[in-house]
Amino acid sequence: MSDNFNESKHDSDVEKDYASHSDAGESYSSLPQGFRWGVEAQGTVPVPYEKRNDTQFYKIFFVWFSMNFNILSFSTGTLGPIVFGLGLRDSCLVILFFNIIANILPAYLNTWGPKTGMRQMIVSRYSFGFYGVIIPTILNLTGLCGFNILNCILGGQALSSVSNNNMSWTVGIVIIGVLSMIISFMGYRVITWYERLSWPPVVLAFLVAVAVGGKNLYHATAPPAVPATASAVLSFAATIAGFVITYSAMASDFTMYYDPNVSSRRIFWYSYLAYVVPIVLLECLGAAAVIAAPSVDSWNTGYGSAGNVGGLLEAMLSPVGNFGKFLTVMLSLSVTANIACTLYSMCFNFQVLIPRLARVPRYVFSVVGTAIALPLSIVGAHTFYTTLTDFLSLIGYWASAYGAILLVEHFYFRRGDFTTYDHADWNVATRLPWGAAAVGAGILTFGLVVPCMNQVWFAGPIGRITGDIGFEVAFPLAGLLYIPLRTLERRYQEIN
Repeated sequence: MSDNFNESKHDSDVEKDYASHSDAGESYSSLPQGFRWGVEAQGTVPVPYEKRNDTQFYKIFFVWFSMNFNILSFSTGTLGPIVFGLGLRDSCLVILFFNIIANILPAYLNTWGPKTGMRQMIVSRYSFGFYGVIIPTILNLTGLCGFNILNCILGGQALSSVSNNNMSWTVGIVIIGVLSMIISFMGYRVITWYERLSWPPVVLAFLVAVAVGGKNLYHATAPPAVPATASAVLSFAATIAGFVITYSAMASDFTMYYDPNVSSRRIFWYSYLAYVVPIVLLECLGAAAVIAAPSVDSWNTGYGSAGNVGGLLEAMLSPVGNFGKFLTVMLSLSVTANIACTLYSMCFNFQVLIPRLARVPRYVFSVVGTAIALPLSIVGAHTFYTTLTDFLSLIGYWASAYGAILLVEHFYFRRGDFTTYDHADWNVATRLPWGAAAVGAGILTFGLVVPCMNQVWFAGPIGRITGDIGFEVAFPLAGLLYIPLRTLERRYQEIN
């Protein structure tokens, strides 16, 4: 990409940049005066260097820690035994090993926020192009909405179980969705404040659950009736990877205000530990609890034939009486930390998907995202495990290819230089890559990914033999394909 612009051309570009700031910026004019305090005004416009001045870098740890220390992580761990027939040892080994690997990519992309000052899907334009980025944006919006649906279902189930099912799942789902929307509506400051406060009650609830129910977890140590197979292990691994690797597509949304002089290692380790620690602990606990449930009458009743994870947790906490019900409410509300952040990222994805929507204030899309998720949550509430398994196993494939393309563009073509992500280019299609190379690499990758899949709903010819290796294949293949395609694209594209 050439940087040889003459002075007059540069002046024109700056004018374009100022214009794009006014288009994509966000005003408070549509809000009543009393509601303007604390509502974030920043939309998709990159944050200038001099305005990246947040030095409370520890906040990113609590954002990701609170997002992951909830009942969705717990429920994901239950898939190993319930869906893939794995025992506790095999489930925990898969959980540990694949989380250690899969969380590297999203943790690293968190470091891009302070260096570029850009939302994740905006910086993706520098690989996928102004129009090509629409494809990963659609996939990301689908994934984010899916996470919101799953979290709303879990939160609604847990609230319902506290009321002895006098409150329907539907009412619980609506309560969770509306609370999350309010937090997301306010934006970055309120979200980061809430994430710092939301995790202690959840940690307490899980500690009490283990303390009072731990004696029953020894039932989980019994060996499974059928030994683990490579197919089951790798298929569960694909599900685990799908849970975390999609964070890559929203990583820098929460770090773009940080001082650009911050050590990338610091941001990486804050993010990485905030992913790995809560996810591994809760997924392993979920696997143990669901294996032990049939041997404990109260747990089995709470879990039921419908796979009510909230009911299982309420049963685990029932020995401490009303305090247990209070803690179950805290667990149900834990999902709001995840939903609020997910809604927040969805706002910018809508604006990238249809650039003219950048004129619409960010907070409007928090309402839109909630309006989409609530009815789908209500409809899907009674088929939770089918929904969870199908969703998580599918979304990891595209995110793996997406991450590889971004990394190859950055390290191979841009030589790891963040100054090449010029703010004057972010909203000018002719100054960005065509995107044909990135889109082409992604599409071609699936020519091999599909045969390597092995899920409950589909098994390719390779996947039937090896187990699901789709996301493992997608990452290196997309990166390798992108190199010649992008080289060809650069040769024939003239950056105006």
